[in-house]
Amino acid sequence: MGQLLATLNLRKITDSNQSLYDSSFDIEHATPSTNELGTYNQLYTVLVEPTESLLKCLADYRPPSEDIRNAIANPTVENEDRAWNSVLVTMYMLRQFHDYSLELEQHIPKLLDILCRDETSNDLDRHPGLTKLFAETLDFVFEFDYLKIRSPSLQNDFSYYRRTLQKGRKTLMDTSSDGQPMDVTDDLVDRISLFIAPPTPMLKRVIDTTTAYVQSNHLVGHVGEWMAKLWASCYFTVTKKRNTAQPDLTMFCLKVMVISIILYDHIDPNGAYNKYSPINIKSSLKIIQGINPSATQDPSNSSNLISALRYNSKHLNDESTPKGIRNLIMTV
Repeated sequence: MGQLLATLNLRKITDSNQSLYDSSFDIEHATPSTNELGTYNQLYTVLVEPTESLLKCLADYRPPSEDIRNAIANPTVENEDRAWNSVLVTMYMLRQFHDYSLELEQHIPKLLDILCRDETSNDLDRHPGLTKLFAETLDFVFEFDYLKIRSPSLQNDFSYYRRTLQKGRKTLMDTSSDGQPMDVTDDLVDRISLFIAPPTPMLKRVIDTTTAYVQSNHLVGHVGEWMAKLWASCYFTVTKKRNTAQPDLTMFCLKVMVISIILYDHIDPNGAYNKYSPINIKSSLKIIQGINPSATQDPSNSSNLISALRYNSKHLNDESTPKGIRNLIMTV
């Protein structure tokens, strides 16, 4: 009964469906409080600190397509060794990405346990540093998957790596980077394969981890409400600072806003798009579409954000989703 009431209390709307959580939380300047500093430092080390180098690694990735083509067309020892050594660089990179995804799987439940466990702790201001850390993690997830989608050769490299192993031309003992063994097993190769298969692997990991946490702890209402509050904080930061915010802050808030919508949509049984949702999708789409391309590094940021909603939402195509909302998202 308590969980049902929590879910019902989450749906705070007016007849016009225009009410929003007003949020005074300053996500731009949030810093950890004394009480959360120890946990913040621990989680920052594993969830935020590695992200810059991971993004740079993926952004700098150059597929060894020519080496692979040469090895296939003319399978000499020299050509095959060159192709193998080239894909080992990719394999090492994928291993790093997979390892980070396991950190997400391990530590997101710890974060949610602090941020959302009960009604007294799910106000964003109670844990400002950890709330900002969660938002920064979501920002990385969006950026990573954006780059991954634009790197289809990653899976081609990995497929060549697996085929070479299966043909017996190389073994796992030959898997090293810079002369250092990578400690790769058949099981790890299989898990990396499953990890990189989805178009948005990091977001899928976050969704799966969050939904598993919610279901196992019966916290649909608490976690859903917290996600709605995070959405509201980002939404109001963009709308209230429309004329003064730096482009980086605007894009940060919009990316976190979009992923918080997606997570809410997977958490709540009725999703984020129906008329009883506490998240105002129409207003969210309006500010996304209002992005000034000259103020962003990527002119297509608006379409990227809406595409994330289109391809990662769970309830977008439900009958309860207003046709106008569905059409806005599906036609961009």
